[in-house]
Amino acid sequence: MSMKKVYIYLENGTFLEANSFGAEATVVGEIVFNTSMSGYQEIMSDPSYAGQFVTFTMPEIGNVGVNSQDMESSSAHAQGMIVRKYQEHYSNFRAEGSLSDFLKKYNVMGICDIDTRYLTKMIRSEGSMMMIASTEINNKDDLAKQLSNAPRIEDVNYIDQVSTKKAYKHTSSTYNKTEGFEYEEAPAIKAKIAVIDFGVKRNILNEMISAGISVDVIPNDFQAEDLILQYNEKIIDGVFLSNGPGDPLVLKKEQEQIKKLIAAKVPMFGICLGHQLLSISHGYDTFKLKFGHHGGNHPVKNEKTGFIEITAQNHNYNVPNDITNIATVTHRNLFDNTIEGLRYNDAPIFSVQHHPEASPGPKESAYIFSEFLTLIKR
Repeated sequence: MSMKKVYIYLENGTFLEANSFGAEATVVGEIVFNTSMSGYQEIMSDPSYAGQFVTFTMPEIGNVGVNSQDMESSSAHAQGMIVRKYQEHYSNFRAEGSLSDFLKKYNVMGICDIDTRYLTKMIRSEGSMMMIASTEINNKDDLAKQLSNAPRIEDVNYIDQVSTKKAYKHTSSTYNKTEGFEYEEAPAIKAKIAVIDFGVKRNILNEMISAGISVDVIPNDFQAEDLILQYNEKIIDGVFLSNGPGDPLVLKKEQEQIKKLIAAKVPMFGICLGHQLLSISHGYDTFKLKFGHHGGNHPVKNEKTGFIEITAQNHNYNVPNDITNIATVTHRNLFDNTIEGLRYNDAPIFSVQHHPEASPGPKESAYIFSEFLTLIKR
């Protein structure tokens, strides 16, 4: 496979040269690292990665190709992926194409033949930072100038880009039959919710259906009054706030609508960005982590049961510890003791920072969707 050179400049002054296996372009984004051993297609198609370059600590990437069933959304949303070694020749019975073709289809950069250990240690030491990568510009000073003039990730509202423009009903579940496999029948629908799409992953919706919850997905420009009316008339039983990209503090209009839902005592559940927005809407602003949590190996302690759950995570922001003034901590991250789950004391609302729909190993966290059903039926 013939590859073009790609030139990389990081805001700390680091200038690097590598090879490109994706789209040919000049792109600015925030560089983070992800420690997952598998699931690169799910990561690249997760809307929460909009605006970011993902450095994979797994050295061999591309070996299982890509397929339509593993898409977490209708597109690839990350700015680019950075890998040690790209494998063009894939081998998997489910594969429908190469990772390179996938990235080019969605105009996403692919960067390889670079020391990802070096990059990961740099990010861990200095924190996530902005970078620019180009197959068109090879001059360090020109790249530095373009980077300095580009907006930072915290200045961009990516939710308006990734949220659905039109409401729709989601019907598939984790029980759906796949060629070559047989699954049990999904449970009967026992409740109905509105999902506010800030960049929702498909498997979250699948898990909702599998838990017995009917799902209507609506855009991020929702009106709280409409949902409150639907709840009071028993058209819906609750509201789910999805995951999504970027800094939650910039989402002012979404926060104002969520405050109205809180005041109306509408049952709610949030994951990742939804978890953060619930905190902000209660008056407790989020803060940015040094290099975030991105990967499939984060141990989280369930404070109620004492069990340790291995979780998948993708977030740069966290809720503050003083939110314990109004909520009870249900989960904590054992890497850095940050809050991973909350149940609000005086409202039918709870949330988690990690991703219970993901399967980094045994599906310890999937029970959370059944807990949501219990909450809204109560």
